[in-house]
Amino acid sequence: METLISVIGGANVDLSATLNDAFIAADSNPGHIEVGYGGVARNIAHNLSLLSARTQLLTVFGGDLFGGLLHDYCKQQGIDIHLSDRVNAQRSGIYLCLNNHGGEMIAAVADTEVIRSITPEWLAKRSGEINLSDYIVADTNITEDSIRWLMENVTAPLFIDGVSTTKAHRVVNALSKAKLPYLHTLKLNLKEALAVTEAATYAEAAQKLLDLGVAHVYITLGSEGVYCRNAAEEWLFPALPGEVVNTTGAGDAFLAGVVYAHSKGIDFPQTAQYGLMAARATLMSPKAVNPDIANILL
Repeated sequence: METLISVIGGANVDLSATLNDAFIAADSNPGHIEVGYGGVARNIAHNLSLLSARTQLLTVFGGDLFGGLLHDYCKQQGIDIHLSDRVNAQRSGIYLCLNNHGGEMIAAVADTEVIRSITPEWLAKRSGEINLSDYIVADTNITEDSIRWLMENVTAPLFIDGVSTTKAHRVVNALSKAKLPYLHTLKLNLKEALAVTEAATYAEAAQKLLDLGVAHVYITLGSEGVYCRNAAEEWLFPALPGEVVNTTGAGDAFLAGVVYAHSKGIDFPQTAQYGLMAARATLMSPKAVNPDIANILL
């Protein structure tokens, strides 16, 4: 039977503003604004769907106009959302980011309150179908309790994306409270990794994460590439060359590439090469998900 990947977490409308010139604080800056569909989990699911992986997204859509647009767009992209919900009383998730004229993010604001509706009870009602999955991916937009529930109850390898320095702490806290602390894969960027471990270097951060119960650690380093580590080996892969148009979604694409590679039987750490190729494809696109990722990656 075809491999099934379940992705659990946020789905947002993305508002991405990119400046024409250098940023001037407390002023109106010329630039251009893109409206798109994002959310870490939704981006990962979309990338996997474009790579022809059988993917289902478990998220919560708001009851407003944005929620309807997100819901319909996911279906149009071939993402199975039959386990998702729409909550009429909630506003939809919105991600607003400001990029400099080179495409690098200056700042961002994420309103993901609707995703708090994904509780352990919400997940438990879907546990039978979740555990039909061959791989499970979650982002830390969901609560610490929900992350812990996944760690303790899912039967397939669990991959988690740290999302941000604030939300990545939820993984560490969940591991510290889990009955049997274990996580197959954790992907963080450097800032997140140093923040959650209070380490001085990415190598020290990775070791601390392994000690907490993470089996495979990927720490993305932006233009420096990615550092990968498990109990047996460590690797530092350089970033792949390519023009940077927009950084939004690159980390999500990286994890999608890693999960896709695992689903094809590729071993750690070579899975990181797929992650880097997927990230590069996204960096070269103005969208959070590059619609041509399959042509670039496969």
